[in-house]
Amino acid sequence: MTLPATSPTMIGRASDLAAMRSVFDTVAADGSRSMVLSGEAGIGKTRLLTEFTRSVRSSALVITGQCVDLGDVAAPYAPVLGLMKDLVARRSREAVLDAAGPGRASLETLLPSPGVEPEDQRDGGVGRLHETVAVLLEALSREQPVVVAIEDVHWADGATLSLLAFLVRVLTDAHVMIVLTVRNEDVSRGHPLRGFLAELDRTRRVERHGLERLSRGDVLRQAIAIRGSSLDTVSIDSVYARSEGVPFFVEELLGLGDDRDGDDDGDDLPDTLRELLLARYERLTPTTQQLLRVISAGGVRVEHALLERVFTGDHHALDAGVREAIGANVLVADATTYAFRHALVREAIHDDLLPGERTRFHAGFAEALEAAAGVEPVAAEVSYHWMLARDVGRAFPATVRAMEQAHAAFAYSTEAQLGERLLEIWDQIPEAQDLVGRSRSELMRRTASALRNAGWTDRAIAMVDEVLATPEDRDDLDQAKLLRDKAFYLANLGRPGSVELLEQALARVPADTPGELRGVLLTSLAARHMIIGRLERAIEYADAAAQEAARTGSARNASVAANIGGIARIHRGELDAGRPMLATAESLADGDGSALLRYRVNASDMANLLGSYEEALASALEGVARARALGVERSSGLILSSNAVDPLVALGRWDEAEERVHRALALQPPLAFSVYLRQSLILLMLWRGDAETAATLYRRWRKGMLSLSGLEVQTRFGVARVVMQVGLATGDLAGAWSPAGVGVFDAPDHRPMPAYDLPALADAARVLAQVRIARAAGTLDLESGPFAGLDDARLREQATRWRALIAKERFWPTAPLWSALVDAELGGPDGTGEDSAAWETARAMAERPFAPAVLAPYTALRLAEALVAAGDRPRAQDALITAVSEATTLGAGLVLDGARALAARASLNLDGRPRARTSGGSVELTARERQVLQLVAEGLSNPQIGERLFISAKTASVHVSAILRKLGVSTRTEAAMVAGASGLLAASAERPD
Repeated sequence: MTLPATSPTMIGRASDLAAMRSVFDTVAADGSRSMVLSGEAGIGKTRLLTEFTRSVRSSALVITGQCVDLGDVAAPYAPVLGLMKDLVARRSREAVLDAAGPGRASLETLLPSPGVEPEDQRDGGVGRLHETVAVLLEALSREQPVVVAIEDVHWADGATLSLLAFLVRVLTDAHVMIVLTVRNEDVSRGHPLRGFLAELDRTRRVERHGLERLSRGDVLRQAIAIRGSSLDTVSIDSVYARSEGVPFFVEELLGLGDDRDGDDDGDDLPDTLRELLLARYERLTPTTQQLLRVISAGGVRVEHALLERVFTGDHHALDAGVREAIGANVLVADATTYAFRHALVREAIHDDLLPGERTRFHAGFAEALEAAAGVEPVAAEVSYHWMLARDVGRAFPATVRAMEQAHAAFAYSTEAQLGERLLEIWDQIPEAQDLVGRSRSELMRRTASALRNAGWTDRAIAMVDEVLATPEDRDDLDQAKLLRDKAFYLANLGRPGSVELLEQALARVPADTPGELRGVLLTSLAARHMIIGRLERAIEYADAAAQEAARTGSARNASVAANIGGIARIHRGELDAGRPMLATAESLADGDGSALLRYRVNASDMANLLGSYEEALASALEGVARARALGVERSSGLILSSNAVDPLVALGRWDEAEERVHRALALQPPLAFSVYLRQSLILLMLWRGDAETAATLYRRWRKGMLSLSGLEVQTRFGVARVVMQVGLATGDLAGAWSPAGVGVFDAPDHRPMPAYDLPALADAARVLAQVRIARAAGTLDLESGPFAGLDDARLREQATRWRALIAKERFWPTAPLWSALVDAELGGPDGTGEDSAAWETARAMAERPFAPAVLAPYTALRLAEALVAAGDRPRAQDALITAVSEATTLGAGLVLDGARALAARASLNLDGRPRARTSGGSVELTARERQVLQLVAEGLSNPQIGERLFISAKTASVHVSAILRKLGVSTRTEAAMVAGASGLLAASAERPD
């Protein structure tokens, strides 16, 4: 009697299945979650996944994909292609494409169809492909929950892992559950899956679930379920000991009738395991064993039509062999394919192949794949088979095709690995250059580009360096391209040296060179010089790039040149010339996605720097909307979304800004933008009153922020503001005074850029004032450290230099605001910020539209402090109440903390109640406020008051609010009553204007 291969019921996994169902229920109710099922080979991951998907199919759309074992170089998107194939089988190709929305054309990359050529989507890039898959799953999940199940991700290619990581990050609200299975022992040190899993672990929406071995009781129950009867104690002890509780091994032992203790012959575990895995196979007929050896070379799953072309026996022998293998529980089959019941069996049979068999079988599969009619084969699979067949002559052109396919599918990690394979066997192929269509050094440059795109930038630089050191003859243009590439890679890592390399490259490209290489070098140099603050050089290169673009007819380079040239001129103070030039960049882009993105990023950023926050926000959001329409909102559109953060903060819309920061950081934006977002988040936490969290975040991100600050002026001064403000809030004056803080103005390469200098000068003035206070109190270490030898003369000299810099930068639209703040911070007889008149000026500036919202309550608080120091308690009370009111509305906890501290020191009130109500003069009202109060007491509305006093209703409302605050009441009726009782109405009548 043949025993069933597996237990009819799943044993020992009730809690595991319940955990999966719990995650699914959360997905159905609350949004996406992901689950990683991990465990050793044979532990039951597939069985558990099968039972789970069976249990939810009635209420969810379940689609499955299988990763393929092709050795070191996996086929691009193999499991994703399986998902799409499964989905098309359930919904139709057109329905799937329609659900993809604006990314329909991009999705065709994953939906190959005979005779259908996908549109070229290079401009959209991998980001658009990722976004399209996300949009598709979101659309499907609006009908019912979607379960995406992918098995054996330890065999997944880099492109698949990148897509999965993106989906986990962005599918937050969609009802999508992603389930991945992984074999623990196949994830060794350095395996790409380690980084992927570590990234998932940082995501709160992912659950890692490890499967444990079965207990002795579970093994007994499994044996009973399979055999239909119990085992004696000796037999079950033997099965349990030899299987070690691994369900698949239990099944194999029971299937063989192996229920006896065996003698210990000294064989180690791998030999015993091998014998166990091959035991069923070795009981089959020779023809069936031959068939299984062929199938083992075909991979995890083999199409019947393909097997017919490779198997040398006739179709009767094939059918008979398949039937015998299925009956012996070695193979399983579906409508068109065969697979081993467990991958371990396939691996054991494949490892047992003789060298000649290995060569013949893999060559047979390679030839059959190449000869397949109607559908282009996956070239990576063909390359794999030819490599295992040891036929490098035929593997080489297959690998070339595979590299092209990987590039077209944005599978950069696979493209890079295939490029490295070609380089390894290059010397064995006499006609290699003709087959590839490029020289060896050109192939290395192409492979380096793929390495960079895959995120392996250090390896890309190493490969370019190897090419540059190779004595192979190259013309100047090839050398220029290599230098350009290395410059880009260094900039990508935030390392110095890119400008010098770009200039070396430009020197090798004559002015009359055809093509766009010279234009790209010129625009790149213009951008790099602008980023480091060399505005004159940036303008020179931008103007030269514009001329070059006109010569070659490049709309993209013309747009970029106008963009950079306009921005650089604005930074230099040539606003009238720079603004129109920047505006032309949009029209010059002529629909070019890359150039338009660059324009929108720079245009919104410049509007923010100029203090036009509403315009900056509108520009950024317009770009986001356009990105959404193109299907790239969460990829390249992420940069524009990040640009909305600073204007939102400036406008006082802090909750929106913080939400956008967290959402953007979760999507892992480019290095520079992640640093900008982190700066914004730290300062938001600080001004909200959570200085401890702000300091913790800065310590966590400090290294990356400082590394980039050495290359970008914008980052350098943004980081300096973080360092100074965190230092002030936490009492770390030494940190605030460090080269990364106040010291940025003393850097030898500092060049005036008012957009970044002026806000940082206001922070630096605060630090200097606190240093003066600490020095006067004797709490500074003047013998060593950053304050060694610091005296009043040096502090005065510092302040003088800063004021001179402000004077040079007064042309900047927001200069009056920052200049007033610096004057106020350094005002008073001791230069410590105690001049109330200076703070009144700063307060007035803080109410201007170009002032960030937080400066209004901040300047009100500082005015209150100065008034207390001057002994003017009544006005200090009013200023303090204003600060508290505005800070409460904004959520500026740091200002509220300062207000409480001041109130405690000076015995002032925070609740707005009047200081005294016993006499008419005890509450100070302005003449206009007394007039308004009289009319309020008469029962007039705000519009009526406005008509009587010839002011607007809004102005009347402002006066009424001020009166209510000063009187400490909440209604107009209360105001009239208090005013009557305290004599204020009589005083108003006696003191007419």
